[in-house]
Amino acid sequence: MIRINLLGVPKPKKGKRASVPSMGGEGPSAMLVGVVVLLVAAVAMGGWWWKLNSDAKNIAQRMEVANRKYQALQVVKAQFEDRQKQAEMYQRRIKVIDDLRAQQSGPADLLTMIGDSVNSTEGVWLDKMVDTGSSIDIQGMSLSVHGVANLMANLQKSGKFKSVEIKESYQDNQVKDMQAFVFTLTCEKKS
Repeated sequence: MIRINLLGVPKPKKGKRASVPSMGGEGPSAMLVGVVVLLVAAVAMGGWWWKLNSDAKNIAQRMEVANRKYQALQVVKAQFEDRQKQAEMYQRRIKVIDDLRAQQSGPADLLTMIGDSVNSTEGVWLDKMVDTGSSIDIQGMSLSVHGVANLMANLQKSGKFKSVEIKESYQDNQVKDMQAFVFTLTCEKKS
């Protein structure tokens, strides 16, 4: 087989080491390549450090702006909470006033209703009425037991009471000219 050397470099003889052929003469030295690589790495690291330092400054500036906004919002929040408490206090006051106004007419309405019930019942007079909170005790006199029963029915029909019960009823012996019955009723209020 025939071999042709196209590179133009003579084939080394046996026993001698073959050298790597170079294309353009002698290449750059390893020291020069190392310095260039170190220089490029230093520039890259310097650029990276400069970017990180710039980012840190930007973050610090934004944090300072955010802290100022936070402090300003804390003041606004405190003012809002204070005004909210004042509004709740005023609402409670208004509710108390409205409740008092509603209760102000309550006893007058109750007395009017009881007065109307007594007036619509024949032969019945009231001597005493005591409001105990949850119930009303009524003492009075009637010309007949039917008058007491009619009064109880009228009070029950008014719708203001859960129950109307008779505590006691007896004939008054002190009245000589006619028959008179003394009675005591307990009327339990609706809530």
